[in-house]
Amino acid sequence: MLTSFVEGLLCCLTSKSANVVVPVETSEPADGYEFVEVKPGRVLRVRHIIPDRPVVEEPNGQGGNVSCKRKITVYRNGQLFIENLGDRASGELRSCNNGETEPNSTVEVELTDCGKSSPETGPGDATGTEQTDQSQAPKRRRRKPKRTVVIDCERRITACKGTHPDVALFFIHGVGGSLDIWGSQLDFFSRLGYEVIAPDLAGHGASSAPKIAAAYTFYALAEDMRIIFKRYARKRNILIGHSYGVSFCTFLAHEYPDQIHKMVMINGGGPTALEPSLCSIFNLPTCVLHCLSPLLSWSFLKAGFARQGAKEKQLLKENNAFNVSSFVLRAMMSGQYWPEGDEVYHAELTVPILLVHGMHDKFVPVEEDQRMAEILLMAFLKVLEDGSHMIMMECPDTVNTLLHEFLLWEPATLSPPKKESKTRPETFDTVQGHDVCLLQR
Repeated sequence: MLTSFVEGLLCCLTSKSANVVVPVETSEPADGYEFVEVKPGRVLRVRHIIPDRPVVEEPNGQGGNVSCKRKITVYRNGQLFIENLGDRASGELRSCNNGETEPNSTVEVELTDCGKSSPETGPGDATGTEQTDQSQAPKRRRRKPKRTVVIDCERRITACKGTHPDVALFFIHGVGGSLDIWGSQLDFFSRLGYEVIAPDLAGHGASSAPKIAAAYTFYALAEDMRIIFKRYARKRNILIGHSYGVSFCTFLAHEYPDQIHKMVMINGGGPTALEPSLCSIFNLPTCVLHCLSPLLSWSFLKAGFARQGAKEKQLLKENNAFNVSSFVLRAMMSGQYWPEGDEVYHAELTVPILLVHGMHDKFVPVEEDQRMAEILLMAFLKVLEDGSHMIMMECPDTVNTLLHEFLLWEPATLSPPKKESKTRPETFDTVQGHDVCLLQR
């Protein structure tokens, strides 16, 4: 730590950066690794494995159709209403819980009491008001929505097996990571016959590290991921993101909704727009951050792992995690500006999504992933008690099993739904679904 402090002090005195902003040296074999130039002088390292498939099994066409019909209304006071219309075909039809229709009305139901509230009662009203004479009930004040989004589409969800040549798995890491944190997952799924693709973000791993902060904004990194996706995408693509990498997966799911078959969010946080904090330690000068790098590394180990023993330290070292320059780290944190990624943006996703959360995660509270599960149309939340933020490194076998089961999951072929059915399709051990939900920012 003393050496780091001296280097940082010299950096401040000479006004020069003590960080060498170049790709990290790697001693890994070249097999399976490619270097893709996404822009002139901007090169990303990508691990791409196409396993041998002795038997090519074409998809059998089974699976289930999922009807995605929902209305999202945002009011000026920040309230967000989401109504899953189910089999009710019309986007302009506002249907009350008792099946009666009332034009230009919005059903308000609490998350915890969905299906029990009366259409004339708002959140928190007494249940006894259901028996009140309709003529004596006060008229509801109609509020003018700030924004209304109607989604009406149908998706066919099928199982994705490693023998299917039209399936590709994309793994995207977060701040301070590298593609090496996915080592267990890449080996596991490639052995099962899956084609896997995992890039290093700019400034991470063995990718090039530009010397300008603008190279690490959300939009610059998202454009990199778009180019990688277009280069390797198949007909059915599965996106697996961790932490900040979840935002890039969400971005791609919006850009290519027909090509994204399923998505996995690992400790990704809540469905909120990104905005850099003005009171963050990462706003300190680069040389100061360099002095504090041992403390930052210790803090990351403390918060990122449920246990902080020799095994966890070795995992960080072997997987090249949190091994980025102070300049890149500062630019990444200050460049997390993505105002479009709000609740409505996430609620518009129609792809099945598995959320995996480590109970001991000190970076992302479990409440954030729970809220994400409530916002999304088809969300399956799994909480692992033995893991923290780096759960795919701490509990690789458990995470691999969860991911594989999700890839093989497909909704059962359902009989034609009843007229007023409000249930979601059969899910992969899903959390309790809600047809109408009210959220307060």
